Amino acid sequence: MRIGISCYSTFGGSGVVATEVGKALAARGHEVHLLSPSVPPRLLGFENRVWFHEVTASPYPLFEAAPFSIALASKMADVAEHHGLDIMHAHYAIPHASAALLARMALGGKLKVVTTLHGTDITVVGADPSYLPMVKLAIRESDAVTAVSAYLRDETYRTFKVDRPIEVIHNFIAPPETITPDCRSWLAPCEASVLTHISNFRPVKRVLDVLKVFEKVRKEHPCRLVMVGDGPDRAEAEAYARDHGFEDDVRFTGKQLDIGSVLACSDVFLLPSATESFGLAALEAMAHRVPVIASRVGGLPEVIRHGVDGFLEPLGDVDAMAEDTLTLLRDTRMRKAFGLAAQERALTTFAEDPIVDQYEAAYDAAMTRTKHTVDFGANPR
Repeated sequence: MRIGISCYSTFGGSGVVATEVGKALAARGHEVHLLSPSVPPRLLGFENRVWFHEVTASPYPLFEAAPFSIALASKMADVAEHHGLDIMHAHYAIPHASAALLARMALGGKLKVVTTLHGTDITVVGADPSYLPMVKLAIRESDAVTAVSAYLRDETYRTFKVDRPIEVIHNFIAPPETITPDCRSWLAPCEASVLTHISNFRPVKRVLDVLKVFEKVRKEHPCRLVMVGDGPDRAEAEAYARDHGFEDDVRFTGKQLDIGSVLACSDVFLLPSATESFGLAALEAMAHRVPVIASRVGGLPEVIRHGVDGFLEPLGDVDAMAEDTLTLLRDTRMRKAFGLAAQERALTTFAEDPIVDQYEAAYDAAMTRTKHTVDFGANPR
C-alpha cells in the first residue's frame, strides 16, 4: 500500500506517533510518504521505503500570513497524484485532516483519508467555535477516524455529536535500547535520587507543580530534578527554582532527542498535567522501568495503574504526589517492583506490532468506504 502521513514536526505527541507509525509501516513493506513543515525529529538518517516531503507556504502580498492549510492540501494532492498514494493519514483534525479532504476533492475523490485525533485538536482547538465546524467536517468526511484513547473518543462524541465510528488505537512503544546510565554521576552526586519531567512546558503541563512536588520531596530525601523540554513556561519555572533556593538541584536540559539516556538515570517520572489525551511521555518512562506519578485526568488512567506501576492523584494535589514520590524513593523494593510492572505493561499492552496491525486494519476499512456527503463531481483535468 502507498500511504501518505501528514503531521507536525514536533518532539512529542502526534509528531512522534506519526513518524513511528510510518517507520513501522515501511518495515512491513508499505511505501510511506511523510509530509511536514520540517523533518520530524524521529526521522533520523535514511529509512528504507520512507520519503519526506517538506510543506512550505509561500508568502503572497494579499495574505497577512502564509496560508499553510492551502499549501499543505496542494502538497498532499501533488504527492498523492505523482506517487499514486492510496491513503492520506492525517495526524490532527486541523489543518491536516481538513487539508486532506481538499486534496481528495482536487483528485476527484480518489484519495482515501484516515484521521487520527491526538488531543488538543479536539479538546482545545476543535472546541473553539471558530474552528468547530471545520473539525466536525473533517471527522465526518474522513474514511476512517481513530483516537489515541477512549477518553479522547468519548470527548469527540460529546463535543461534536458526530454519528460515525471512531476506533481507539492507543499509542505504542518499542523496547528501549540497553543504556548504561552513566549520567547519574553528574546528575545526582552523593547517591541522590533523580526525578524527571519531560514536556513542551505549556500551561497544560503544569510545570510549576513539578517544581512544587520536588520542593517538598527534597526536604525529606536527597534528590535532583531533570526538566527535559522547552516552551512558554520554562522561564517561570527557572525563576521559581531560583526564588526558592534550589536552582542548583534542577537541571533544565532543553529539547532532547536522546530521552532514553535521561530515563535510564531516573527513579521517578512526574506528570501533573491538567489533561493528557494519552500520555506518551509517561509510556516512554514506563518502558524504561520508571514509575510515573501523574494526575488522574484524561487518558492517563488507561496507561497507568494506580498502586501497581505508578500513582494517580487528583489534579493539583502536589502534597499527595510528593508523598507518593517519597514512598517510592524510601522503599527501593517497591520502586523496583513498580518499575518492572510498568515496563511489562508498556511492552505488552502497548506493544508496536498489534497496534500497527490496528492501523493496517483501519486502512483496509477506509479503502472499502464509498459513501461521502460531499459530491466530488468529475475527475479534474
